[in-house]
Formats: sequence, C-alpha cells, structure tokens
Amino acid sequence: MPELSQETLLAFDYGLKKIGVAIGNTLTLHARPLQVLRPVTRGQRFEAIAQLLAEWRPDRVVVGLPLATDGGEQYASLRCRRFANQLHGRYGLNVELVDERGTSVEAQGLLGNNDDDDAVAAALILQRYFDALQADHGKV
Repeated sequence: MPELSQETLLAFDYGLKKIGVAIGNTLTLHARPLQVLRPVTRGQRFEAIAQLLAEWRPDRVVVGLPLATDGGEQYASLRCRRFANQLHGRYGLNVELVDERGTSVEAQGLLGNNDDDDAVAAALILQRYFDALQADHGKV
C-alpha cells in the first residue's frame, strides 16, 4: 500500500453558537483540540476561520456530520453540509464529512462536564477520520 502523504488537517464541530476546532496531521495520525470559536455573526465566523487557515495552512479540513441514530440525515446535517460547502467555496479547500454521532457525549465524558466540549468533540471527529485512513492503508 502507498504511504500517506504528510498533510495538516483542521476539523470543525459546527454549531450555530459555537464551533469546535481541532488540528492533526497524517504523519502522527493524532488529533488534538485547538479552540472554540464563538462568532456572533456570519462575518465573524469566516473571519475567525480565515485566521486559523492562515496560521495553520491545512491541506484539507474535516467537518463533523450530525446524523440521526439510524444513520439518516436530519436538519442539522443540512446546516453542516452547507458549512462544508462554504469552506470549500470560499477557501478552495478539500472538505471531508465525518459522522459525528456520539462525539459530544464522549467529549463530555472525557472532560467530566459539557463546558467547552466542542474542541474535544472536533478532535474526536478528526481522530475518526485518521482511524479510517489508517484502516484503509493497512497500517496498525
């Protein structure tokens, strides 16, 4: 199997009030929480994201896709797909969608509360992406 090229990735746990952000790379295949964005307006949201993109220069981004327990789409799924499309359209980035079911609950469990769990949830989303990449490339 060919080795993965080294890439930096940002992940977003998108919400209307808060957006969790995580970072990782394909060299370590490890994600870590970065920060929580709290934009009030759409302009502030994309200004904050543009600053992150300028600082970290990711090769691609991952956006958590909230699915219903049965795996089907729901209203929040449409909002996240729209956000992913906006990231691609505005910044020309490759955007991957990853099933985020259970990541907020898992993040709350790791933190012991639900305060600012969004960045941890974003790291869990990105780690799922890395785990899938690793499985696809036959690495252990």
